[in-house]
Amino acid sequence: MIFYLFLSVLFVAATACAIAISVADFRRRIIPDAYLMPLFLIGLLVVNIVPGWVCGPRTSAIGAFAGYALGAGVGYIFDYVRRRHNPDADTPIGMGDIKLLATGGLWMGPTGLAIALVLSCLFGGIWARARHQQFIPFAPFFIAGAILALIAEIFLL
Repeated sequence: MIFYLFLSVLFVAATACAIAISVADFRRRIIPDAYLMPLFLIGLLVVNIVPGWVCGPRTSAIGAFAGYALGAGVGYIFDYVRRRHNPDADTPIGMGDIKLLATGGLWMGPTGLAIALVLSCLFGGIWARARHQQFIPFAPFFIAGAILALIAEIFLL
């Protein structure tokens, strides 16, 4: 009984952090560590204490590393290409986005991370196309894709 109450509190806190991250990225183009690090720590707890979670601790660590490496690699490539054409340009991918990818990989493992990335790119592309915008806040779309990926992993995979 206490275990399920504890899990409920963790999931409510994780949901609050995810909403705060999405709102901050949408409004200010920043993902605050004050919300991201608790989400990461809650993910560590969930992966290690929930039996039958979508991924085990080892797969979770691989997913976190893959998310961080993928985000850093893509960010480096975009930064390099953009700075060759315009030295004064802003960095298209910030460290908050990279840490968010690592957090997503921690929660879902590499398979869920891949599903979440595909969905977030799809949702973000549709949103940018409909609104005719160049800037796409990554966090809201990644979190929506991550939620759908978790549902898919729990019920379909």
